[in-house]
Amino acid sequence: MASGYEIYHQLAIALEQGSVVVATVTAVQGSVPREVGAKLLLCADGRQFDTIGGGAGEAKVLQVAQTVLQTGEKQLVTIDLSGLPQRETEGICGGQMQVWVERWQGSAAIALAREIWTRLQAGQSFFLVTPLPATRSPWLSEEQPTNDEPQFCERLTPPPTLLIVGAGHCAVQLAKAADMAGFRVLVQDDRPEWANRAYYPQVQGLYLRALDDVLSDVAKLQEVYVALVTRSYQHDLEALQVLLSQAIAYRYIGMIGSKKRVRQVLGAIAAMGVGGDRLKAIHAPIGLDIGALTPAEIAISITAELIMVRRNGSGKPLSLTF
Repeated sequence: MASGYEIYHQLAIALEQGSVVVATVTAVQGSVPREVGAKLLLCADGRQFDTIGGGAGEAKVLQVAQTVLQTGEKQLVTIDLSGLPQRETEGICGGQMQVWVERWQGSAAIALAREIWTRLQAGQSFFLVTPLPATRSPWLSEEQPTNDEPQFCERLTPPPTLLIVGAGHCAVQLAKAADMAGFRVLVQDDRPEWANRAYYPQVQGLYLRALDDVLSDVAKLQEVYVALVTRSYQHDLEALQVLLSQAIAYRYIGMIGSKKRVRQVLGAIAAMGVGGDRLKAIHAPIGLDIGALTPAEIAISITAELIMVRRNGSGKPLSLTF
C-alpha cells in the first residue's frame, strides 16, 4: 500500500503507460475502514495501488472503476456499511462512504500528477480541487476555493519527517517500519559503515554531517519527529543538547535506553538549565510498552508511538474502547 503522498508518484508513473482510474473517498459517516481523501488506483493494465478499505465495498468500487476506465464517465459510488438487514449493504462496520470515481489520462493528467508529487517532495502544502460536474478536470489551488460549485477539495500536505539519530541495528528496522507508516525518513550518524544505502535503501536522506548542520535542513520542514537511537549515553546527551538548542517546533522527540540511562541523560540536561515542559515533552524510554525485545520489535513499538502522536491516539488496546 502506498503512503499518502507516494500514491501520486505511482499515479504519475502509471499514467505514462495509459489511463488510470482514481477512486477517492469524498465523505464518510459513522464507522468506516478509511478516511476522507483515501485513494485507490486502477490502471489500464489491471494493476491496483492502495485501498479504500477492501472487502465488498472496494469490490463494488472496482467494478464501477472498470466501467469508468472504458467510458470515461465519472461516477459517485455509495458504500453502505450499515449492516442493516432491510437493505443491501457491503459490510457491517456501521457507516457509509461516498467514493468519487474518475479517469485520469493524457498529457494534462501526467503533468498534474507530476506537479503534485514534486511539490509534496519539496515540502509544499496546497489544495487538490476535484470538480464534481462531469465536464471538468481536477486542478490545484494555493487556497481553498470559496465558490459554490459542487467540488471535493482536499488539502495535500507533505509527509511527516522522521529524523533517526544513530544508525545501528534498531535504526535499520525503524527506518523500514516508519517508511511503511508513511514517514519521510532521514538518518544521521558519523559512521559510514552504518549510515549507507546498503542498510537504508528506502530513506530520503543519509547524513554523515554533524547533527546541528543537518537540523539547518530539517528546520525548513513542517512536521518533524526525532528518534534518538544512538550507541551511547554521551551521544544521547550531545544530540539532545543540539536538538533543544534549535528553534524548531518538533512534533516528537523520543530517546531509546534503559530507565537508568534515560534518568541520567535527562538529569544532565536538566542540570544545564533545560526543564519544565521541554523535558516532559521527550518520550523516554521511547516507544509503547508491548514487551518488545528484538530490534524489529522495538522498531514496531517506536513506530506505533509515532503513529499515536501523529493521529492523536490513546495507545490503549482497541478492545478496551467497547
